[in-house]
Amino acid sequence: MTRTLITGATDGIGKITATNLAKMGQEIIIHGRNERKAQQVVEEIKQDSGNENISYLIADLTDMTAIQEMVNDFYKEFDHLDVLINNAGAVLDDTIVKTKDGLEATFALNMMAPFLLTKLLLPALEKSSDGRVINMSSATYRQAKPNKSDFNSFENKSGQSRYGTSKLYVILNTESWAKKLASEGIQNVTVNVSHPGAVATNFGQNSDNGWLNNLVYKIALKVMPAPENGAITNTFLASDSGVKKISGAFFDNKKKQIQPKISVEEQQLAQPLFEYCEKVATQFN
Repeated sequence: MTRTLITGATDGIGKITATNLAKMGQEIIIHGRNERKAQQVVEEIKQDSGNENISYLIADLTDMTAIQEMVNDFYKEFDHLDVLINNAGAVLDDTIVKTKDGLEATFALNMMAPFLLTKLLLPALEKSSDGRVINMSSATYRQAKPNKSDFNSFENKSGQSRYGTSKLYVILNTESWAKKLASEGIQNVTVNVSHPGAVATNFGQNSDNGWLNNLVYKIALKVMPAPENGAITNTFLASDSGVKKISGAFFDNKKKQIQPKISVEEQQLAQPLFEYCEKVATQFN
């Protein structure tokens, strides 16, 4: 039975992905921040899918120590992992928030959390015959304003732009992970990017990013396709045998592998970005 861990799975795309995969017979571990809500969602997925192999883990993914503790909890219960879906993410307010780890909160949640989870759970994924890591990006990566001397984007005063930058970094780091695994001869673990497309969820509804961005998110809730559409690519990447050997690729919301539009200058940030994330992660091994 395929065992899948999905972050940010108590709502929206993550919850729908979890339900889809549970209906396929996978064992699902959902992650959330609120234990009471996570317990409720576990019961809902069990009821909707008829699958009893559903459990949960709790952590604030802006807190690297909390991530480390969540992974420790995972290893207490499970011996291996087949699929890690780094679904959790958010666009935060324009106001800069610095976490206790010294990271900008958008970077911590959207970039460092997937990186650290992949690093810490890699030994479990290596025990799978078909280990898969799926990282969520967004078309907003085209709005990125990367800065090699400020990967956290502390100097970027736009919450929306920091979000887009973090999603560019997700793409770059996915490519770097794929190259690293290949160079180390790890052929049974793949890492790919999923772009869910624009869908109507609560995403961005509680953020303050100026009147125009706030309005866009409110309108999106009314006119965009249903959240089920956003779960299509994650479900596909977590279950389809046709992507078993593909790694370092970008898949859009129609399950098609495409080439993201990344400039030469942005691509040159891949190695220093990965090295920076490694440096941060060494504190939480």
